[in-house]
Amino acid sequence: MKQITKLFLPLFLTFGFAHASEQLILIVSNDFNNTHAVLTRYEKQQNAFKQVEENIIVNIGRNGLAWGIGESGFTPKAGEPIKKEGDGRAPAGIFQISKAFGYATTIKTKMPYVQADKELICVDDSQSKDYNKILDKNRSDNPKSFEWMRREDDLYKIGLVIEHNAQAKKGAGSCIFFHIHKSEDAPTAGCSAMKEEDLTTIIRWLDPAKNPKVVQIPSSYCSEAKDLYNGVVCP
Repeated sequence: MKQITKLFLPLFLTFGFAHASEQLILIVSNDFNNTHAVLTRYEKQQNAFKQVEENIIVNIGRNGLAWGIGESGFTPKAGEPIKKEGDGRAPAGIFQISKAFGYATTIKTKMPYVQADKELICVDDSQSKDYNKILDKNRSDNPKSFEWMRREDDLYKIGLVIEHNAQAKKGAGSCIFFHIHKSEDAPTAGCSAMKEEDLTTIIRWLDPAKNPKVVQIPSSYCSEAKDLYNGVVCP
C-alpha cells in the first residue's frame, strides 16, 4: 500500500483525453439544480465499459451542479452555471481521482493514501498561495479560510480527492472530495457524499493503474457521455 506524505499535496490538473481511462464513475443528476444523483461504476473490458454492481444514490451540492475545471469532453451551453468558490454547487465535468484519505494509519486500497491527522487542512481561501491545496497547517501561509481534513463529525473518516481546479484558478472552487454523507437527505457544500459502506467499496475497487475518472453531469448531457465512453448507460 502506497503512503503519501501529508506535508504538501497540490491538486494537480490533468490534461489526458477523456477516453484514457479503464475505470469510470458516472454521476448523473436530473438537472443542474438537483441535490441528489445516481452513481454508477464502470470498468473497461476490451473496447467498451461494463457496469460494476448496482447503482448508488449520492448527495451533491446544496445548490446542485455547475461546470468545473477538469478535462475536456463536454460542451457547456451558454447560461449554464459555472463553479465558483462558496456557491454550494458540485463541479460538473470530467475529473481524475487522484488519492484516498482517511483517519486511519492505512486503509484497504490500491490508491495513493494520505492519513489526515489534526494538522492537515484544505485551503479554500482564494487569496492564499496555498489555495486548493491539502497540506500541513504549520507549512501553510496562514490562510484566512480552510477546512480541517480530520473532522469531529467523521464525514472525512474516509474519502477520495477529486482533481477539480487543480491549477488553483482563484475563486473557481476548491477542496472537492467524495466523502461520507451526513444523512440520506443532506446535500453538501460542493462534494459528492454517500454511505460509508458504499464509499468503502469504491475506495477498495479503484486502481490507479487504470487511471480512474469521475464524470459528473446533469442528465441532459447523457448523450455526450455515451459518445465519450462506449458502453455507459445513464440511469
